[in-house]
Amino acid sequence: MASSAISVRELSKRFGSLTALDGIDLEVPAGTVFGLLGPNGAGKTTAIRILTTILRPTSGRAEVLGHDVVGEAAVVRGLIGLAGQYAAVDPNLTGRENLRLIGRLTRVSRDGRRARADELLERFGLAGAGDRTVRTYSGGMRRRLDVAAALVPRPPVLFLDEPTTGLDPRSRIALWDMIRELVSTGTTVLLTTQYLEEADRLASRVAVLSAGRVIADDDPAMLKERLGNTVIELRMADEDRAARATRMITDRFSRTAERQDEIVRITSQDGSGLLLDVLHLLDDQALAPRTVAVRESSLDDVFLALTGQHAETLDQPAAEQETGGAS
Repeated sequence: MASSAISVRELSKRFGSLTALDGIDLEVPAGTVFGLLGPNGAGKTTAIRILTTILRPTSGRAEVLGHDVVGEAAVVRGLIGLAGQYAAVDPNLTGRENLRLIGRLTRVSRDGRRARADELLERFGLAGAGDRTVRTYSGGMRRRLDVAAALVPRPPVLFLDEPTTGLDPRSRIALWDMIRELVSTGTTVLLTTQYLEEADRLASRVAVLSAGRVIADDDPAMLKERLGNTVIELRMADEDRAARATRMITDRFSRTAERQDEIVRITSQDGSGLLLDVLHLLDDQALAPRTVAVRESSLDDVFLALTGQHAETLDQPAAEQETGGAS
């Protein structure tokens, strides 16, 4: 197997006047989980659609296991599995029939697809509902079935586009365990997600997309270390006091303090020492915070620092809606 399962060079995609991808480079090592993060409209789903041969790029090149996604699209389709943002299963078939149909379409033997369907229904907690039509499933059940369908042919490369959206915490953790199990057997997983905890727990490397460009590409630990190991959050009495405190901290310590409503957030390599200095400064100016919290930095902090937005609070831009989900 190639050392890189997925290789992307100067990949661009335009939809009329909208540039969804603007010359991105990615390298995904074989047998790993690679996290692709970014706000809605950043280009994540467009990248997935190109890598899975659904879209053709405007320019640039992408390969999956050494095969060009344009020139060798049929070969690539035989090597990959895809669970997109929306369930692709047939609501008029049962769960078991859906999985057997996928097995037939991907040329799994009759006995093999029957056994594989039973195995996946069991592993995804759907065995009891396997003979019910999918239209009777909850949203979370459909999502689990959709991910199971992508695994029927045991693909060496698996694309998961926000796979745990709509899943309850228990189902999400179960899916995480399954992803780890797949990777332990050599499967490569490219995962897009807006759950920063998910990328932090699963991915050995993370790329952050913003406006169609890669603005960071590193392992999660290094991204957090670059930002600072400690995050100090000061909740002020109101937004005006928070704005004043933000300006004072930035001016006094030559360090960028970020404000979100009435919360002032500071990242540091020396949390305890900086915290005492900040509290003394604010106390002298009668700006004592209502509450103080100190915690380790997370990928959400990295995301906020890089894009200026929290992943969980992002709205889908109109441009994405107009292009049918070029997110």
